[in-house]
Amino acid sequence: MQREAKATTLKRLGRIEGQVRGLARMVADDRYCIDIVTQISAVRAALRKVEEEVLRDHVAHCVEGAIASGNKGEQRRKITELMDVLGRAER
Repeated sequence: MQREAKATTLKRLGRIEGQVRGLARMVADDRYCIDIVTQISAVRAALRKVEEEVLRDHVAHCVEGAIASGNKGEQRRKITELMDVLGRAER
């Protein structure tokens, strides 16, 4: 990952880690179920944002590099890899 994307991603993951710890406290404290589910939804949204950022960096760095290389095999591999991961993310 490029330095800026890595720093942003690590910062986001740190916040998510705090959210998950907060969720564990909510469960331990017998908080209202809907409040817990709401926080779970917030964590999932935050993880999707991290996934988007990592994919954006991958396209800008790895896929772009394969395209610039002119190597058709590498280009196909990177595009196939990207399509596979996007397909899994849809599930």
